Amino acid sequence: MRWLTVRPQGSSGQELLLMDPRHAGLDPETAAQVRALVAKGALSPGVTATTDCRGDHRQLADRGVEFTQEPAERPYGVEAVMRDDSGNWYSFTQRHGA
Repeated sequence: MRWLTVRPQGSSGQELLLMDPRHAGLDPETAAQVRALVAKGALSPGVTATTDCRGDHRQLADRGVEFTQEPAERPYGVEAVMRDDSGNWYSFTQRHGA
């Protein structure tokens, strides 16, 4: 199994772990179920925080990032949902007061 851990430049406390369920020590049936849930959009691998959801959404969409949900007001802040080229989706969230 191999993991890819990504950390934003200058950050010491934030990491993003990327892994394929087929190589995570899961049995083949469970790995297939996890992949199917992610592809279906029922399981998200994470949340990305921002201080300007609408502005960052505009910039990222202009650069080709796929969003499955435009920025919308939620009880906890403003949220958009983006999908990577492997089918994983991430909540892109600006908390109230940020």
